Amino acid sequence: PDPDPDPDPRLWPATLCVVTGASRGFGRSLARLLAPRLGRGSALLLLARSAAPLAELAAELRDGSATGLRVEDVAADLGCEQGLRRAVAALREVLSGGPFGRLLLVNNAGSLGDISKSFLDFSDPEEINSYFALNVTSALCLTSAALRAFGKQPGCGRTVVNISSLCALKPFKNWVLYCSGKASRDMMFQVLALEEPDVRVLNYAPGPLDTDMQLLARTETGDPGMRQFFQSLQESGQLIDCSLSAQKLLKLLEEDTFLSGAHLDFYDL
Repeated sequence: PDPDPDPDPRLWPATLCVVTGASRGFGRSLARLLAPRLGRGSALLLLARSAAPLAELAAELRDGSATGLRVEDVAADLGCEQGLRRAVAALREVLSGGPFGRLLLVNNAGSLGDISKSFLDFSDPEEINSYFALNVTSALCLTSAALRAFGKQPGCGRTVVNISSLCALKPFKNWVLYCSGKASRDMMFQVLALEEPDVRVLNYAPGPLDTDMQLLARTETGDPGMRQFFQSLQESGQLIDCSLSAQKLLKLLEEDTFLSGAHLDFYDL
């Protein structure tokens, strides 16, 4: 490979970037914005449960790269042990093709849970544990594995992003699983920021996005008032385009002035 630095100073040199939940919605939009920023020697690892749209995105980003970006896609259900192991193995395999000067891990994968139910309807431990396995446990395990595998290297940066939500701070009726999961993840990453001061940690709430998840919110939420609230967001054009919110996150990462562990919302910026 050409040892000369990329002529464009805006490109990130030799970065390993990992995006979970990359097959659709916010993750897909973010991956599309990140790929052109990754300079020579960089790699992009895309993780999601849906194999076909993930492979399609990876092919698109490979074909569109001017720097020979290595793009790997791994279909894995992070909510189960086997899927998590597959993701970690893929991460280590990509790392072996380094060296990389920077690690960027975006924990975006997540689910709503059954929003037709109220708090008192949740009595099945298996359903609850399954939800937290995907939405909390996998983010902790994958982040821990990634940071350990990349290691502390002089002059190398490590950044971890948690895609958060207003629901991490505020309770919503019928969203007991989602709110609990988001609050748990925010606190989890605040602890990481405290324990590992050389790792840059950001909890980014992307705002009410125009996604399949929002469609579920306004059609399946059990509480009528909440359903109406989400419907009014859509009808009044207040839902945010994924690429617009992803651009704000990219700007935050490029400026790199946020307080590590902070919770920043789309509307704060």
